[in-house]
Amino acid sequence: MDVQATTPLDPRVLDSMLPYLTAYYGNPHSRTHAYGWESEAAMENARRQVADLIGADSREIIFTSGATESNNMAIKGVARFYKSRKKHIITTQTEHKCVLDSCRSLETEGFRVTYLPVKKNGLIDLKELEAAFQPDTSLVSVMTVNNEIGVKQPICDIGEICRARKVFFHTDAAQAIGKIPMDVNNMKIDLMSISGHKIYGPKGVGALYVRRRPRVRLEPLQSGGGQERGLRSGTVPTPLAVGLGAACEVAQQEMEYDHKRILQLAERLVTKIMSEVPDVVMNGDREHRYPGCINLSFAYVEGESLLMALKDVALSSGSACTSASLEPSYVLRAIGTDEDLAHSSIRFGIGRFTTEEEVDYTVQKCIQHVKRLREMSPLWEMVQDGIDLKSIKWTQH
Repeated sequence: MDVQATTPLDPRVLDSMLPYLTAYYGNPHSRTHAYGWESEAAMENARRQVADLIGADSREIIFTSGATESNNMAIKGVARFYKSRKKHIITTQTEHKCVLDSCRSLETEGFRVTYLPVKKNGLIDLKELEAAFQPDTSLVSVMTVNNEIGVKQPICDIGEICRARKVFFHTDAAQAIGKIPMDVNNMKIDLMSISGHKIYGPKGVGALYVRRRPRVRLEPLQSGGGQERGLRSGTVPTPLAVGLGAACEVAQQEMEYDHKRILQLAERLVTKIMSEVPDVVMNGDREHRYPGCINLSFAYVEGESLLMALKDVALSSGSACTSASLEPSYVLRAIGTDEDLAHSSIRFGIGRFTTEEEVDYTVQKCIQHVKRLREMSPLWEMVQDGIDLKSIKWTQH
């Protein structure tokens, strides 16, 4: 139930990869023999499969090690290439850690970054975005689907606004690709980050879409043999690239069916929990969201205690990348969630292979433990007695 962190490898993807892990082991960049040609053909076929999923040209796809690298390449690459004329970047406060950290590192190089706040529902205010542009803005980076609360930003509108101002638009689509229809031309996206292991592909591979017309230029982060149009040197790992391509093709075929099924299971989970347990808050917009990512706050229950109680169910209280810290999620803080509610939030993920039985088991255990933990909580007792917790002046001893 934690498919936002990672997904299992689809058996069809594994089947496509196996030959390239055994018999066809050539270097795809070897030009002088059949081993290299076979691997190169497989790599180019995978590139086309990724491109087809997002309505791009295969020459616009660069293989990377994952969405973190793609985000770093896009943000630092564009910023540094155009730095002589443009020194300003716009992003949001709820982006993935690797986008925020890339922006922070650019600030130390003398760039200015605007971190747009989000509304209570997790969506950005398009008027605030328009007001944030400066004459030297080079890039806007806004993620499509949020990895913690599942809200879906108005990507088409943002694309229009950026194109009208001739500013490049990058989106981190790791949680959206293969789950909702994405088209880089209709949405006017100039750069897009993709991850393999979020779409039932292998770990350690991803892609960056880089538009050719109007052309986006990047300064590469990695120097070497000049592979991937000189943007990312290093031998492309053929089996992983083939796996990413296969995962994209399967996702394209299954998207509609998966979406319908996931929506059904998500509604089942939320309805059952909400009908049995009072004081549960759903974080993020109810309408503009990807249904497979559900973030619920259970008031008067410590999220970590609930996770420990539900130890036989894989859940998380936030992003896997920052789950080691006990700070409440910065995404929930950005949408204005009270600190105590932010600490009581759990993220439920529903994916292609999630079954109805798993959802029912999770719901049943969740209800059971929330009730048990609340009975142990003095705060819950006070609330039942009609005391307003906000009115209490707590003293420290």
